[in-house]
Amino acid sequence: MDRRQLLLGSAGLGALASLGLPEAKAAGRAVEGDGFPMPQPKTGLMPRLPDGDPTRTRIERGWRFHEGDVQPEALKNHDDTYGSVKAGNARGAAARDYDDSDWAEVRLPHDWASFQPFEKTANVSQGYRKRGIGWYRRRLTLDAADHGKTIELHLDGVATNATVWVNGSVVAHSWSGYASIIVDMTPFARFGEEDNVIAIRVDAEAMEGWWYEGAGLYRHAWLVRRSPVSIVTDGVHCDPRRTDNGWQVPVTVTVGNIEPAPVGVVIEADLLDPAGKRVASGTTATTAMVLDRVEASLTLAVGAPQLWSVETPTLYIVHTRLLRDGKLIDERRTAIGFRTVRFDADNGLFVNDKPVKLKGVCIHQDHAGVGVAQYDALLGWRLERLKAMGCNAIRMSHNAPTAELLDWCDRMGFLVMDENRHFNPAPDYLAQLAWMVRRDRNHPSVILWSVFNEEPMQGTEAGVEMVRRMEAAVRKLDDSRPVTSAMNGSFYNPQNVSSVVDVMGFNYYQGEYDKWHRLNPGRPSTSSEDTSAFETRGAFASNPAAHVITSYDDEAASWGNTHRKAWQLIAAKPFIAGGFVWTGFDYHGEPTPYEWPTIASFFGIMDLCGFPKTAFGIHSAAWIDDAPVVWLAPHWTWPGREGQTIKVFVASNAESVTLLLNGKVIGSQKVDRLQGNEWQVPYAPGRLEAQAMRGGKIVARMVHETAGKPVALRLTPARTVMAGDDEDVQPITIDAVDAKGRHVPTANLMTNFTVEGASILGIGNGDPNSHEPEKGNARSLFNGLAQLILQAGSGRGTITVRATAEGLQPARLTIDRAEIAPRAQVGVTPPLMVLGDWRRSALLADRPGPGLVPDNNSWAFLRSAMPTPAEPQPGWRVYTHRLSPWKRIAAEGGTLRFASVGGRATLWMDGKKLAEKTDPAPASLEAVIPAGAGQRLVELIVEAPAGQISGLLGKVTLTPR
Repeated sequence: MDRRQLLLGSAGLGALASLGLPEAKAAGRAVEGDGFPMPQPKTGLMPRLPDGDPTRTRIERGWRFHEGDVQPEALKNHDDTYGSVKAGNARGAAARDYDDSDWAEVRLPHDWASFQPFEKTANVSQGYRKRGIGWYRRRLTLDAADHGKTIELHLDGVATNATVWVNGSVVAHSWSGYASIIVDMTPFARFGEEDNVIAIRVDAEAMEGWWYEGAGLYRHAWLVRRSPVSIVTDGVHCDPRRTDNGWQVPVTVTVGNIEPAPVGVVIEADLLDPAGKRVASGTTATTAMVLDRVEASLTLAVGAPQLWSVETPTLYIVHTRLLRDGKLIDERRTAIGFRTVRFDADNGLFVNDKPVKLKGVCIHQDHAGVGVAQYDALLGWRLERLKAMGCNAIRMSHNAPTAELLDWCDRMGFLVMDENRHFNPAPDYLAQLAWMVRRDRNHPSVILWSVFNEEPMQGTEAGVEMVRRMEAAVRKLDDSRPVTSAMNGSFYNPQNVSSVVDVMGFNYYQGEYDKWHRLNPGRPSTSSEDTSAFETRGAFASNPAAHVITSYDDEAASWGNTHRKAWQLIAAKPFIAGGFVWTGFDYHGEPTPYEWPTIASFFGIMDLCGFPKTAFGIHSAAWIDDAPVVWLAPHWTWPGREGQTIKVFVASNAESVTLLLNGKVIGSQKVDRLQGNEWQVPYAPGRLEAQAMRGGKIVARMVHETAGKPVALRLTPARTVMAGDDEDVQPITIDAVDAKGRHVPTANLMTNFTVEGASILGIGNGDPNSHEPEKGNARSLFNGLAQLILQAGSGRGTITVRATAEGLQPARLTIDRAEIAPRAQVGVTPPLMVLGDWRRSALLADRPGPGLVPDNNSWAFLRSAMPTPAEPQPGWRVYTHRLSPWKRIAAEGGTLRFASVGGRATLWMDGKKLAEKTDPAPASLEAVIPAGAGQRLVELIVEAPAGQISGLLGKVTLTPR
């Protein structure tokens, strides 16, 4: 089934061309006469994005979360103060031994703001949701075999500012929720018997944007375990180049070395075609110096490869291997695409030397029910919605996206404007820009680097100097893509940044296209943002008092245009490379033109759930060239309006359209592809049909029938099967139908759900004025529709969804859950109070009693499972630890266990003897401790035999009784 066939049946919705993904064939057609073109479910699994770095494992289970800040207790004396400023001695919730046993257990991605109610006193731009401060903690056990490896923690996105501790030491500060936090854990990590503790304080009060940004660890998290000599993170650059002699892939590999001596390595690279066949190879050698990085380069010549384009997003793989003494020690698989990109001042964008108009949208990150939590399959589904209406370009506004979104864009054939968040060339912020370019420069989908959006300094000398430095930072890492900036004015100032970027980006100001082009005839330009039109999905009359806006595409912001007008201005100018509609989807926050009780935008071509508005049909007609499109608005269920005139709007890309009511021709018109066609039709119940004609033949039709009262619910999945990998996500549509099975577009009733075999991540209905919770199992239909987001469980089985509503027949949906191996996750270390940090006295000739006070100059710092070396003479040592028992232990008492103690020993707590070990051979020691809160002093007095290791040979734990 090709897209022509699909669109003929579906009127442009749910009709997806094959995306070049073997598991994601095009499927789906609308139910004719349904009042709303409901897509039928796709068959087959949503493909899982591959990870080209085998050294990474997701660490997304076993996190504990506390909403609100945690203040450490006041320092009581000099010793406490002295210790508090030493490495590894973090206090409060950052401390290794902090009691997080009563914190909520969460899995990532996690946006805690999406759980919050809407409150009028909260920030309007952030969608009236309070964000605040939150803490995350994660215990981690590293195998002894990992000792000596490079260990990293990758947090792909933390909203907004964050401080990260590992084992009580601060290891990172992050000033952006859109840049990855990459932590080198190697010098802080503990192995074998000793657990590691990761603590993260997230400040979501800080704001980087004027839209809903969420809160918390909302993107993926990874644990990296690499050879001590290895390819560094984002350390392979292999963006193809076309030369006079054919295509080449210059491969640059950055290698790091944490060993104590230089190491010689060999780098091998293979280019694999889409079938996995090796078509080019190369080898080079280098030496990695101690605690340093080295770059090594080679070139792969390929001749005439298959090209990547919007229509055929063909991907190759560069398989890079790092060898030491002939043995493989590290590798990467990097997807690349062969394509050229050229912006021409007079004729716009050329991809592979063919003209391409950017039919683009701007997008933020959030989706109904899940906030900004980034789920791979949901990202893919949202892009499928955009592809279905002919969209070919995405502007990542106004920040670097999660990496998986770019992976989808590569595979589906989108052109991407990758955008930097902070307009600032200071070191911290240049580092964010450099990170984005290093991470994303291999993606064929990325065709533009945008260094800022709408900055007040854009028309000043200072702004020019700032851009020059940021552009230089980009060029240093990637010289193949042009740099742009999204300007909203000041482009005629004597000093303005349009003079130093490669491509001028207009945010609105569409009336200035011709003048600017005339004054700057040699400079390419594009619309970086346009439209800002308003629509409420399913509404066809504006009601300002109710904050409802018609979906006839009649209203827009003062600075923008309607969807039709904005695209008409772009389509008419060949020198404008294209445009990016504000926005592809509605988003929480920045409620415009209304504020409270409105909590989301009206700008989207689709609503918060991805349900299309009339704008979807408008853009489908204007953007789709290879298949017939027709879109009909409004629905045809208007009880009480019999005989009254209703405006009927039709969008099509055919030659003419004919409108029929109950089989009678109302009229035929030549298609106006950009503005659409309209009729004034007296309302009569029945069948309203739009027929798109070409060459005198019907090539597409869309039908609305008058629906009766709702009698039953219906559940429609995006796919009939989900992966049983405890990860796969998909949206389920809920609607009401009448006695003939027709969608009821006016139903606004409450529905309730139960789910087996999966979990509900969130719920929504696309209403920008709704304050219903986005978590739970109940949601009202809004203009006929609602949505729940499911996450599949593990293993083969069946997912069952049930929906009920008062007075209606319930709906039941079953989805097959395929047995797909779960993606590897770092194992969860159960909550356990570990007494890891101790003080040890010098060797004493006489047996001491309890109560010796450690001093900072003669008592050693050590950890459990760290034996005291043998000495030639016997003697006594005291081991002390100050602990504050976890709440349950403090209330009920617990068991103190020493896994192994070397030497004879007596155990004391708060000056009272608890247990004794009389055999000097290594053995465990255990004692019951009484209930009691506050700080407790543990003392282990050990008689160390001559010539034998002694002391704390294993882990020390305190558990509830």
